[in-house]
Amino acid sequence: MISAILYQLTRNLSIDEIKKSGFDTYFVDHTTGIYPQAASGAPFTAAYFQSKGDPITDLTENLAAEQKARTTYDNILRMVDDPDIIDPIRFLRQREIVHFQRFGEGLRIVQDNLNSKNFYAFNPSFD
Repeated sequence: MISAILYQLTRNLSIDEIKKSGFDTYFVDHTTGIYPQAASGAPFTAAYFQSKGDPITDLTENLAAEQKARTTYDNILRMVDDPDIIDPIRFLRQREIVHFQRFGEGLRIVQDNLNSKNFYAFNPSFD
């Protein structure tokens, strides 16, 4: 959705507007096409997905990912005033909050089913 919003905002820019906005380096490589990358310019990679095969570790990683996405949406909302951008970003932000809650519930279920003396919340099936 973010890439689609960016495309809609940039598809009709003139070359002068592209240069003035600092969008020129992106434009040279991708024109106004959708190319998933971080604001810093780092392209998306599957290396961003983390998985250890341990439910506690993986659910904790998922919780962190949802919070990082929420923070990114918060930062976008601080920078824009266009309702056509704000409304979908608010929707995406709310979705991250719900995902965080569901992953938290899953983590609680896993932890509740561990031995009550398992203070470090490690997966005893591996140890």
